[in-house]
Amino acid sequence: MASIDQVSIAGFSEPIRLVELRETRCANVPAHAGIYLIAREPDSAPQFRIPSTGGWFKGQDPNCALDIIETKWVGGAHILYIGKAAGRKGLKSRLRQLIDFGKGKPVGHRGGRLLWHLQDSEDLLVRWRTCTADEADRAETTAIADFRRSHRGKRPFANMNK
Repeated sequence: MASIDQVSIAGFSEPIRLVELRETRCANVPAHAGIYLIAREPDSAPQFRIPSTGGWFKGQDPNCALDIIETKWVGGAHILYIGKAAGRKGLKSRLRQLIDFGKGKPVGHRGGRLLWHLQDSEDLLVRWRTCTADEADRAETTAIADFRRSHRGKRPFANMNK
């Protein structure tokens, strides 16, 4: 398999369950810039939870209405979110923020907040690929564009902006 949802996975790590990353505090994730993919393995229909497990950050509610969540769902897709880590602390720090936000902590990772409406969010799979900080934005944009081409212009479920 060279791609998922037509997004190339060349150079990406093997998938690891999100719960494992949480338990190890991302011990094996590099502290280097890069991009990451969050995927869901089963083809079954998702079960959504209201409210989500996401944290409130700077007074912003992490929850979305069920109709918005259902509209954002991309049937048949496996990739749910594509993110980048261009900061000096890299992928390890960014994935820790994502996981902490999903456990209700008030941290700055609202990107991907729809993930935490999924009942099976702990079973989501994470892959990452390192690159330079300068390349991270372009790599994320390219991956999202590749996904959109294969899904009638729709963004990955939890990508709200690009």
